[in-house]
Amino acid sequence: MNLPTQDTDIIICGCGPTGALLAGYLGTMNIRCIVLEKEKEIVTDPRGIALDEDGVRLVQGLGLYSHVYTDIGTYVEKFKFVAGIHNDLYKRPFLTFDLGLGDGGGGHMGLLAHKQPALEKNLRLKMSREPTVDFRPSSTVVNISEDHDNVYVDYKDKEGSIVKICSKFLVAADGKTGFTRKQYLEPKGIIMENTNSKYNETWVALNWKITIPTQESHPDFPLWQLGYTPHTVYEKFFPLDFRFLCNPQRPAVCGRFGPPDERLWRFEFVVIQGEDEQKMSEYESIKKIVFPYITHSGSKYGLAQDVTYPEDCIEVLRCRPFKFAARSCNKWSLGRVILSGDAAHVFPPFGGQGIASGFRDASGLAWRLSVACRPNFNSYEMLFKGWYTERKQQLDRSLNTTVTNGRFVTEKNFFKNFIRDWGFWTLQLIPPQVRRLLEKGDTRNGLHKYKFEDGMAFLPKGAGGLHFPQRYAKRLTSGDDNTEIVFTDDLIFDGSKKCLFQLVVLVDKLSEVNADSLVDIEKLSNGELSIQDTTFLVHDPLERNTHDSLRVARIATVEEFAASPLCEGRLKPVNFDIYRIKKEVANSKYIIVRPDLYVFAACNDKTELDEAAASLAKLLS
Repeated sequence: MNLPTQDTDIIICGCGPTGALLAGYLGTMNIRCIVLEKEKEIVTDPRGIALDEDGVRLVQGLGLYSHVYTDIGTYVEKFKFVAGIHNDLYKRPFLTFDLGLGDGGGGHMGLLAHKQPALEKNLRLKMSREPTVDFRPSSTVVNISEDHDNVYVDYKDKEGSIVKICSKFLVAADGKTGFTRKQYLEPKGIIMENTNSKYNETWVALNWKITIPTQESHPDFPLWQLGYTPHTVYEKFFPLDFRFLCNPQRPAVCGRFGPPDERLWRFEFVVIQGEDEQKMSEYESIKKIVFPYITHSGSKYGLAQDVTYPEDCIEVLRCRPFKFAARSCNKWSLGRVILSGDAAHVFPPFGGQGIASGFRDASGLAWRLSVACRPNFNSYEMLFKGWYTERKQQLDRSLNTTVTNGRFVTEKNFFKNFIRDWGFWTLQLIPPQVRRLLEKGDTRNGLHKYKFEDGMAFLPKGAGGLHFPQRYAKRLTSGDDNTEIVFTDDLIFDGSKKCLFQLVVLVDKLSEVNADSLVDIEKLSNGELSIQDTTFLVHDPLERNTHDSLRVARIATVEEFAASPLCEGRLKPVNFDIYRIKKEVANSKYIIVRPDLYVFAACNDKTELDEAAASLAKLLS
C-alpha cells in the first residue's frame, strides 16, 4: 500500500539545542518545517553546561533573554587555571581569565553556565509557538532519499506506523551518531575526520546536585561550632568560578552551573591510559578521585580532624565516560541534505564551544534555507557551500582556543609546566592597569571576521564578513526620558520588519538622520532592503529624546544599561566602548547586516551603498 506523503519546506532531524534553535529562527522567517525527534521528552541529563557570548546572543535573538539568568543558568565570572599535584580548590591560580568585566563585543558576559534541559525547554517552547513549525517527538527516521527537486524521509511515529514526508531540504541535527550522517551520507563519501589538533582523550563527566546541610540535619558537622551558616558551608566547599585543575597526574575541570538555587556542580577528570573507563565512572572511584576536593584540612579551621562535605547531601545526576575529540566532516552538505551541530563537528570541552558552535551553524543556515526555499532559486548548493566554508573558518578559530585551554589542563611534561606556571606568575606581577591594556588588545572574542573565499555571502571590501558588534541602545522618542534600554540586535531585527537583511546607518548626531537619502534603496536591492526597516544609531551620548521614529536610537551608556532590567542577574560591564561599532567598521556609515549578525557590506557613502544593494539583490535572486 502506498502511503500518502506529507509536504513541508524543511525537515529537521533532531531537536537538541541546534535543531530547536534552527527551527525557532525558521519559524520567525515563516518557513514551514517539520522537526523529528526520536525521544519522547527532553533528556534530563545535563550534558553540555557552557554557552559563550555568541551563544547567549543567539538565544537572545529568539526573544529568550529574560530566561538566560533566571531559569537557564548563571554567568561565569572567571576561569582559574591551577597548577600542581593537590586537591585544594583554593590554591592561587597561575592564570585567571576574567569573563565578566571585559567588552567582548557581543553585549553579554563571556560565558553562561547553563542547565541544558532548561535551555532546550525554552528553545522548544519558542519554536512551538511559531505557527509554521510542526514538532513531532517519538519519531525515528528509518529511510532518506532524494531526487532533483525534493528530499524524502520515512519515519516511525510513536504508534509504530511509518509516515512519509517530503521537503525541499533536510537538516541533520541528530548528533554524532545520528541516522542522517551514519546511514545516508557516509556511504556517499561524507566522513568525520580528525582535525590537526589530534586531541583524543576519555574523560568522566560527573554532575552533582548539592543539598545544604543544616544544624538540624547534621548536628555533628564540625563547622557549626565555628559560627558557619549552612549557606557559607556550601559556598566554602563549592566555590564560585570554574577551575581548570592542571594536575599532571590527573587533570580535571570543575565548577557550578545552572540556576544558582539548584546548586548543580560539574566535575570532569581524565581517564588515564590503562584504566577501565566504566570502572572509573563507578561511585567507589568517584569517592577516591573527587571527594578529596571537597575535604578540607582540619588545620584550615583549627580543628584536629579533616572536614568533608556531608556525603548524604550529594545526589549524583550523571557519571559516565565519554570521548573528548576534535573532529569535523569533510563536507557539511550534499545535494539537499545538510549536517549541523554535532552531526558535522565535535569539540573537546575546554572552550565551551560545543553547543555554541551548533548555534552558529543554525543561525548562518536559517536565512540561507529561507532564501533557498524561494521559488526558482537554483543556486542553493553554492549558498550552502559558502555557509560551511565560513563556518569551518570559525570552527578552526574556536578549536585553536579550545585546544590551547586543553593543553594548559592536560600537559604532563614537568619542564613545560614549570615554564608555563612561572611565565604566568610573572605576568601577574605586572601592574593591573598594564594588564588591562594587554587584555584590551584582544577584545575580539566573538567578533570573528571571515577571510573571503568564493561563494561566501558578503562583499570582501572593508568590514565585510565581520561579526557585527552589539551595543545597548535607547530609543529616541520625543517627550519620554524613561525610554527602555534595548539590545541593538533586537532593534535592528525586531519582528515587525519585512526584510531578511537589514540596513544600519551610523551617525554621530541626531541632525544627521535622513531617511529621504535612501529613497531608491528598495528598487536597487530588488526589495531586499527597506527604508522603513532601516535603523539609525546615534553615537553622541549627549543627544536627548527628540525624535519620533522607533527606528532611531542612541547608543546607551554603560550606566544606563546597568540601571536597566537587562543587567539583572549579571555583572555590570566595565571597559565598555559605546563607539565599538564605529571602530570595528572603520567609520563606515552604511552597514548591511545579515540575519546571522555578520556584515554583508560596509559602505562609506551612498554610491558604495547603491553598489552593495545591487550585489545583495544578485546574491538572493
